Amino acid sequence: MFQISSELKFKVALRGDTLLTSPRWNKGTAFTKQERKDFGLTGRLPSRINTIDEQCERAYDQLRSRESPIQKNSFLQSLKEQNWVLYYSLLSRHIKELTSIIYTPTEAEAIENYSHLFRRSEGMFLSFPDQDTMEEDFLEQTRGKDIELIVCTDAEAILGIGDQGVGISSAKSAIYTLLAGINPANALSVTLDVGTDNETLLNDHLYVGWPSKRVRGVEYDKFIDKFVQLIRKHQPHCLLHFEDFGVSNAQRLLELYRNEHSVFNDDIQGTGAVTLAALMAAIGVTKSKLADQRYVIFGAGSAGLGIAKQVRDAIILIDGVPREEANKKFYLVDRFGLIKPSLGPNKIRPALQEFVRPDEEWSDVPINDAGEVELLEVVRKVRPTVLIGCSTKGGAFTERVVRTMKEGCERPIIFPLSNPSHLVEVDPKDANDWTEGMALLATGSPFPPTKMPNGKDYVIAECNNALIYPGLGFGSMLSQSRQMTDGMIIAGAQRLAALSPALKDPDSGLLPDFQDGPAANLEVAVAVAEQAFDEGIQGVSWSREEVRAKAEEKQWKPLYGKYEYDEQGAK
Repeated sequence: MFQISSELKFKVALRGDTLLTSPRWNKGTAFTKQERKDFGLTGRLPSRINTIDEQCERAYDQLRSRESPIQKNSFLQSLKEQNWVLYYSLLSRHIKELTSIIYTPTEAEAIENYSHLFRRSEGMFLSFPDQDTMEEDFLEQTRGKDIELIVCTDAEAILGIGDQGVGISSAKSAIYTLLAGINPANALSVTLDVGTDNETLLNDHLYVGWPSKRVRGVEYDKFIDKFVQLIRKHQPHCLLHFEDFGVSNAQRLLELYRNEHSVFNDDIQGTGAVTLAALMAAIGVTKSKLADQRYVIFGAGSAGLGIAKQVRDAIILIDGVPREEANKKFYLVDRFGLIKPSLGPNKIRPALQEFVRPDEEWSDVPINDAGEVELLEVVRKVRPTVLIGCSTKGGAFTERVVRTMKEGCERPIIFPLSNPSHLVEVDPKDANDWTEGMALLATGSPFPPTKMPNGKDYVIAECNNALIYPGLGFGSMLSQSRQMTDGMIIAGAQRLAALSPALKDPDSGLLPDFQDGPAANLEVAVAVAEQAFDEGIQGVSWSREEVRAKAEEKQWKPLYGKYEYDEQGAK
């Protein structure tokens, strides 16, 4: 499947051990006889020349000998540090199996143990105490490079494990390459080390980050702004991807910079976009509209709010509903109960204001001992058609909640999205049983199919951000758009929804199978780039009609090219 490409030819200035230790250029035992002679490798490699297929077979056998996911993650990280083509070629052959090893959920464990697993530095680390040399440090790694993607994190809110101080976001970049074809040489992962409030890390003498309490307030904002302005100055056309920022900063920073540069927050916009795509597929099954639904979102953090805003914006754009009216279709519930004024300002973040429900609406609704309206009472009163969980509160969608919802609509749309699987709001099998097979389901973690009353399998869609965010990013990079607009994100979600197997068979998943992620993300990227042209914010000179051809041409593939020694470059 992946062989040496006669079309790829490179002039390479590295020789000998330097070439063999460069993950970008190393081929290992795949170097040809002539290349071994030209690059001084004959005595440095065993005699046998292997194909990429043989190398992948060997690497996969080695991988399978590792027992635990974290051991497999460590092996793959080591492989990535040795040979990019082999690493991505192996992943491409086993996407469903290995994505969960290099990404969610295993990567969280790897980050949690980052300081103890640390072997080799990857990406860029910009630390608060060294901010005076930030520009110099940044240029040292990026000067002369065509950086198209920067994934940055301050590691305050890593999925399931919270504040980790330093948590390099290289896994996110790897997914961009695996599923969208972003050249790994043009991507950069950046850790913005502003300290940590994690006492375990602060007391760990092996912790590799800056051992100080997390910087906040004005000093934090200045540090982040200095970094963003460096990007705008030196890499004006790259996509800046914010990852794992805390709830107090994620939405705020996105809103602050999204009109200045092409920025994207996967926790907010990626989660919102993939959920929107699943919703569009679901309403395609029910033959209704987004504006016809009543939405209850359980969990009002970055993900829940991101979903509410993304769906709200789609209702405005697609169905032509005024913003204020669209806002009224949403009921947000968090750990304090339904979001309404009587909770008080300390329990309602400014970003939630548009979705606060008037107290007078709930005067006839029972409250708990803390004076809060609980989820069941919200479901009973609202009779939602859509119930979304982003709470990490396992089992919150009880049988009573689900059956009450079913009483109010024929085909309830239920998305328990919390990760990992033990934190899911309801097991999709239970939701299917309690609704007599009528629920339309999507989850945040992979689940096996469940049985319908007629004995058929119902495929549970995995509402995984990786089905869309690489394509959203690639579309922005491809068009060199000055912003990542709401219209671009909605266009990507619409294209993903159009690929839903459920539109042909209601018992199939609402989203494409994860194995089809590369093809799905290419379609998303094309839609996003076309929308950038429609909005007139592209930064390229070619035409809208060329988008698909340019996308296919630009994609990086894990192929070995032919090397010619560049003597001039080696001097």
